[in-house]
Amino acid sequence: MIKRTSREHVLNILEENRNKWKILDIGCSVDAIEYANTTADIQNLDNFYKSKNKEFVLIQSKDLPFKDNQFDFVYASHVIEHVEDVGYFIKELQRISKQGYIELPTMLEDNIILSENNIKDHKWFFKFDDVNNILLAERKKQLIEPFITHGVLFGSLRKNFRSSLVLELFWENEIDYEFKNFTVPSKKTFFIQIIKKYLSYLIRTNKLISSILLILLILLLINFLT
Repeated sequence: MIKRTSREHVLNILEENRNKWKILDIGCSVDAIEYANTTADIQNLDNFYKSKNKEFVLIQSKDLPFKDNQFDFVYASHVIEHVEDVGYFIKELQRISKQGYIELPTMLEDNIILSENNIKDHKWFFKFDDVNNILLAERKKQLIEPFITHGVLFGSLRKNFRSSLVLELFWENEIDYEFKNFTVPSKKTFFIQIIKKYLSYLIRTNKLISSILLILLILLLINFLT
């Protein structure tokens, strides 16, 4: 079973059970949740997590280095989109625990963010089927030319538009998923097209001063960058 939830709700549950549960944060980099007893990543962060009084385990193969049902809860935030063999990774999550939390970027976030991580390292699009409660996966393709930085994403967008940018999912016993081509073929949208449409809108709404100032700003930026 897998269903929508909220990160806030899950963290409240983990806080209540932090002294009773074995909690793993997998693929956490240096941002593991405070309630995790054990952390794991493909980069060696042993010294970092020793200073945080957390156990660290280095992942070196597709087979996760944990026993069956070793954990009461597995927290996997922005990890699965990086994994080549999604099916195997999901099977491993189910093997080492009976429940957990999965957080993923929506197609929208994954398309608009100007980041090497998103553009080159993310291998999959994900979409949640709310009717059948199933996670859908499709090979990633760039549908929009990225134009928003991580600074803007974390500074403003995720705070106000989180439900549009992030999938927050709770699973228990089994992670229902399916590989499916759900994107619709369309012409790729480029940043310059967005700017042109915006300028057109400003002109049509008689915001000429704003238009002129924006054009000057763009010219200054182009001159600065070149």
